[in-house]
Amino acid sequence: MSLSPLADDRLIVAIDLPDALSGLELAKKLGDAVSFYKIGLGMLTGGGLALASELKDEHGKRIFLDMKLFDIGATVEAAVRGLARYDLDFLTVHGDPNVVRAAKEGAGGSVTKILAVTILTSLDRADLDAALIRPGDLAGIVVERAARALAAGADGVIASPQEAALIRALPEAQGKLIVTPGVRPAGADMGDQKRVTTPAQAIADGVDHIVVGRPVWRAADPRAAAQAIVAELSSPQARRPNN
Repeated sequence: MSLSPLADDRLIVAIDLPDALSGLELAKKLGDAVSFYKIGLGMLTGGGLALASELKDEHGKRIFLDMKLFDIGATVEAAVRGLARYDLDFLTVHGDPNVVRAAKEGAGGSVTKILAVTILTSLDRADLDAALIRPGDLAGIVVERAARALAAGADGVIASPQEAALIRALPEAQGKLIVTPGVRPAGADMGDQKRVTTPAQAIADGVDHIVVGRPVWRAADPRAAAQAIVAELSSPQARRPNN
């Protein structure tokens, strides 16, 4: 399970599995085809932090811890300070500017990059209405939240690939990361995602990393599924207009 220098870290595989043992088994199947993993809140009580440490320290993998932290500033700062000790690559917080500023303070001089969540890719305008989020075009709200989070110091944002090009065009986005869930290979089941696109289109629109879970770990051959996505990321369709 050593890290291959040819592994394309633009693909982040989400380990949305019940426990660390299942996660390690998946990583074993994927081998050097995948170098970057996302561990989310659902695995926190199933050994998620231990899995993060093992994948990073023993297998040379990069780690994205998707906690979507949201609380008062002092609590967020303390939580991030503790998590940053694991030398995580990415950590998510909600994109409210006060939360982002607290998270950056907690991260201090660590290697951990703070990514701000804009609007979840499982939500659409009807969901925002039900949550009493102000009226308006969903994409416009995402872009505004991204701009405010980046201005507050976020190292990047989490957004739907459908808003990626608009965010990449922001002055605040220069040199910043755009990481997108809601990416599905052509023909894949959308699951609970509502605002999706293909891996190639996401990269063409300015995304730095895509997050893919079920289309990989539910596949009959997870390694082959991951390799197919990586191949698409390097296809002509994934080229950005200025390339």
